[in-house]
Formats: sequence, structure tokens, C-alpha cells
Amino acid sequence: MLLIFDVDGTLVDSQNLIYAAQCATFAAHGLPAPSREKVLSLVGLSLRPTFEALVGQDGPVDALDATYRKVFNEVLSDPAHHEPLFPDVTETLRALAAMEGVTLGVATGKSVRGIMRVMAEHGWEGLFSTIQTADTHPSKPHPSMLQAAMAETGKSFEATVFIGDTAWDMRMAEAAGVAGFGVDWGYHPVADLQAAGARHILSAMRELVPLAERLLRQGRVPETMS
Repeated sequence: MLLIFDVDGTLVDSQNLIYAAQCATFAAHGLPAPSREKVLSLVGLSLRPTFEALVGQDGPVDALDATYRKVFNEVLSDPAHHEPLFPDVTETLRALAAMEGVTLGVATGKSVRGIMRVMAEHGWEGLFSTIQTADTHPSKPHPSMLQAAMAETGKSFEATVFIGDTAWDMRMAEAAGVAGFGVDWGYHPVADLQAAGARHILSAMRELVPLAERLLRQGRVPETMS
């Protein structure tokens, strides 16, 4: 069983950091900052499609992209913009990684440097067998990251689950032919996750342990969860 996780909004509550970096980016170009709601609705996309959604394809997309990459680390150094974990994340990841037959992965809009920083900060080194990032793949909801994760680990789509908090995540799972499990603590409403094809909604991270045990017994992820 391959369990692939989104990061921002699923494992890590990065909303304050992301919004502060967006505000600093727009301020650097003398532009009014987008609303927090709008920014959070786009979390999970790669930077270019994010800025295209914020200023239009004819806007200063390249300039904003470059500035965001520069100011992000500056904002990150401010303790006020710490990225806390959601409840029970590390404990659940460790429990899952210890289960025979379970392989863990990541598919994230973060850069390689960004996800490696998060992993080092929280002691997650060695937990994930495959790490797919926006550096080498098209933006969500393109299925490339999930396809690469399955190829790298030798897992079939019937035995793969992608866990995320946005409609982009659920659409990526659907496009890759794998089960998408949504979480109700992230940045998109549950109704949006369900409309985008979520096969199951988690209300707590720790629910994944008994759920993974059940899926292992079944040998595959059913089309409908009950």
C-alpha cells in the first residue's frame, strides 16, 4: 500500500507563512495584496499558475515568481510565521512507516529545498520512500507526481492513496487513477473536496492507521468507502 501525502494544509499549517510571503511579494511590486481567502484557495498549485490566477496571464507573472522565491526565505526567518504541524502528524507518519506493507511518499507544490527543510525540522528523514516536488513536475492537478511516485516504488494505482486538503489534490488523484482522501482541517471546504472526487474524508490524522490496516487486509482501495 502506497500512501502519498500533500504537505501544505495536510501535514503542515503553512498558511501564515504563505500569505505573508505573498503580501511581501506584491508589496515589492507596488501592487495591492490579494485576499487571504484567494491565496489559500490556490495553495497546492505551483508558483506560476498561482500568479497567473492572481494577476492574469498578461500580468507580471515572471517578476512576481522571482520575487516570491527571494522573499520567502526572508519571511521564513520570522518566528511569527512558523509552520506548525497539524495534530498527530509525526506520530501517525511513524506508525504508518512501521507497518509491514505500507510505503509512504510525498507529492507537494513545495520545492525540493522546501520539503527537505520541513523534513529536517520535524525529524522525518527516512520516512518517505518517494518525494515528488514542483521542481521537476507540472503543477497539480496534473498526475505526473503521482505517476512518478508509483513508478519509483513499484506500486499499482489500485494500491495507492493520495491524501490532501485541496480540490487540486483530489483532481490529481483522479487523473492518476488513484484514490483521493481529503482532510477536513485544510484550506479547501469539504464540499469542494467531495465535488473534486474525494473517495473519503479524514477528520483526524490518526484515523489513517486503522484505515491503512483495513486497506492492507483488502489488498486494494475500494471504489467506495463505507
